[in-house]
Amino acid sequence: MKLAFMGTPDFSVDILQALVDGGHDVVAVYSQPPSRSGRGKKHRPSPVHQLADSLNIPVHCPKSLKSDEEQQTFSALDLDAAVVVAYGLILPQAILDAPKHGCLNIHASLLPRWRGAAPIHRAIMAGDAETGVNIMVMEAGLDTGPVILERRLPILATDTTGSLHDKLKALGAEAILPALEGFVSGDLAPVAQSEDGVTYAHKIDKQEAPIDWTRPAEDLRNHIHGLSPFPGAYSLIGELRIKMLDTEIVDGSGTISSAAGQLIALPMTIACGDGRALKILTAQRAGKGPMTAEDLNRGLQLTLGTVFS
Repeated sequence: MKLAFMGTPDFSVDILQALVDGGHDVVAVYSQPPSRSGRGKKHRPSPVHQLADSLNIPVHCPKSLKSDEEQQTFSALDLDAAVVVAYGLILPQAILDAPKHGCLNIHASLLPRWRGAAPIHRAIMAGDAETGVNIMVMEAGLDTGPVILERRLPILATDTTGSLHDKLKALGAEAILPALEGFVSGDLAPVAQSEDGVTYAHKIDKQEAPIDWTRPAEDLRNHIHGLSPFPGAYSLIGELRIKMLDTEIVDGSGTISSAAGQLIALPMTIACGDGRALKILTAQRAGKGPMTAEDLNRGLQLTLGTVFS
């Protein structure tokens, strides 16, 4: 099929590669404009942009698709379909209508749960038992379109947003070819989303990052894992900020009488509000990379009873 691909971050890269490897003719890639980052604030193309360049696919980086000129350019591609994965721009109706078979979107949740910007974070933070990818026909509404294909995946107690992101990225790459080809052939009929169970995965706010140790251990594990690796849930020792990245729930009966937020076992086991505790496996100081709790404590020399606030 003659396709356009619209995506920006690392999550989208494997899906573009799958379409190319599947023999489809990807005639254009749309991605967010290069951003300034790194030393010297040089313009850095998005991960999708970089892959498209390596595949010699023309890349378009409009700041908006609302103008008649951009819509005419897109329409002139004469597409069978467009595949959209975490692109970052709203698609006007004229764009949605231009391809013969419309625009298909891969969304990292089990719709209608977690429509919106941060479905992976929110699923872990809410303690969901499973998630997955849904491939839908796009409508003007936010993630409201009928679903062509669904793939499910359990959320493990060890999963962080980082690890689950990688699992779902691979799952989306596996699902896109059968979904696209089944939809166009008529073998897969789109199914309208239920009106029940709609939730919205609002964008993560850095103000959600502070850890409240009075909460139950399971809630805190989900909070920490849901914000790992970015923006990172953090706690303070005095003025020192430490991001907690990876944890496991353990018994809260440490070697000292403890209150929520106290260090009850070395190198870094911290009491929670329900009598249990979190053993911190990986953490990060400001200006440093992630490290094990053992390596972190070699520099901090924490003592039992230290209070995390």
